[in-house]
Amino acid sequence: THVYGVRKALKELHLVIEEGDMFGLIGPNGAGKTTLIRILATILKPSFGVVTIGGHHVSRDREEVRRLIGYMPDFFGIYEELKVEEYLTFFASVYGIRGAKRTAVVNDILDLVDLSVKRRSVIATLSRGMQQRLGLARVLVHDPKVLLLDEPASGLDPRARIEIRELLKELRRMGKTILISSHILADLADLCNKIGLIEKGTLLYAGGLKDAMQKVQGDDLWLVEVADETDRARSILERQPFVESVAPVNGYLQVKLRPGSLEASSIPQVLMQEGLRLKLFKMAE
Repeated sequence: THVYGVRKALKELHLVIEEGDMFGLIGPNGAGKTTLIRILATILKPSFGVVTIGGHHVSRDREEVRRLIGYMPDFFGIYEELKVEEYLTFFASVYGIRGAKRTAVVNDILDLVDLSVKRRSVIATLSRGMQQRLGLARVLVHDPKVLLLDEPASGLDPRARIEIRELLKELRRMGKTILISSHILADLADLCNKIGLIEKGTLLYAGGLKDAMQKVQGDDLWLVEVADETDRARSILERQPFVESVAPVNGYLQVKLRPGSLEASSIPQVLMQEGLRLKLFKMAE
C-alpha cells in the first residue's frame, strides 16, 4: 500500500513475478503503475507492506537491489551534448566497470540496441526512437537481472515501437525478468507471458493473457446471418473446436466462443470456405 496524503495510490497490492517472466502491467493513466515501479526501483518506500527482489528487501537492502535492477522511467534525462559512446562509457564508469571490460561492455550493448553506427553521433541529433533505445542501453550496462520499464514505447512512431518490441523480445530470450507498463493492452499482448490489470490502485487481475481477455470481455458472443442456408451454417459452426454454442436469435445465429478463444475471425472464414454467402457478422451487444 502507498498513500499520498489521504489518497491511496496502491491498495494492498499483492503480486509475485517469477524469474524469467515478462510481466505486463496495464492500466489507465493514474492507475498506480508508476508508483509501483518506483517502489520496486527503491525510489519510493511503501507506506505499508514488504517488497523483495531476488530475496532482498527493497527498503532495507537498497544497494543490493540496485545491483539487480535496471530502471527506465517514462521520462528519463539524457545528456544531449554527449556522443552516444561517451554517454554509455560514463554510466559504465559509474558502475565501476573499468579498462578493456568497459570498452567491451559498451560495444556489446551498442550492438544489442542496434546503435553501433551512431556511436559517435551527438545524442541531440538522434530520433526519439533512437534516444529511447539508448535509454534502454543505459540501464543494461551493469547487466541487471531485472528490468523495470515504465511505458518504454510511449510517444514513439510505429517503426520505433516495432524496434523497441523486438529489442524487448531479445532481452527476454537472454533470460531477463522484465516488468513493463502500458495503458494499452495491445502493446503488450504478444510480448508478455503474464499480465496484470490495475485500476485506481487496485490490482484487478494477475495471470495469463487468455484468462485476462476472458475477464475483460465476458461472454464472447457474435451474430451471424447467411443467405438461405441458415440450418447448414449452424451445423458447420457447431462442429468448430473454438465454438461453445450456436443458437437462433431474432433471425440471426448467435455464436458463443469457448472461454479464452481468440478465433472470432475464423467464423466468416469457415462459412465462406463451405460456400455460404455471409450477409452479416458482428459482435453481439
